[in-house]
Amino acid sequence: MTTTEAASQLLSIGEVAGRTGLSVHALRFYEREGLLVGPVQRTSGGRRRYTSFDVDWLLICVKLRASGMPLADLKHFAELVRQGPGNEAERLRLLDAHRQRVDAQIQALEECRSVIAWKVGVYAEHLARGKAGGLWTRQPEARRRVRATEHSRGRGKCHRRR
Repeated sequence: MTTTEAASQLLSIGEVAGRTGLSVHALRFYEREGLLVGPVQRTSGGRRRYTSFDVDWLLICVKLRASGMPLADLKHFAELVRQGPGNEAERLRLLDAHRQRVDAQIQALEECRSVIAWKVGVYAEHLARGKAGGLWTRQPEARRRVRATEHSRGRGKCHRRR
């Protein structure tokens, strides 16, 4: 896209909010905190005008934040991009560290999902047999019977892969 094409596609803050899912307040915050890679253009009346490049960058920011990247890391990444070529290895380290954190979160969520799926199966099986009584009861004897049944199927009270 040429500079002329980009200029002809300037967007208002409301349009950018609609395209990125960020609120107008969040866009102003991102600008104020230095999270954008370039200055936001202004009209003669002082209204913000964004380019498609700004929107593309903001969409990346949205994904990084949604995946848990701290604002400080996002700010550092934006600063590295603003500095231009020569710091790509540092950008890679920052992004790779974040990817590793996301991978760990995904692994933890998969373990949680496994426990939930197992428990859904336990309830579905009991309900299918018409014997849902005793599931998570406060009565110690009923709890022992349920645990014994669960242990006999290779599932402890908290099924975890070790």
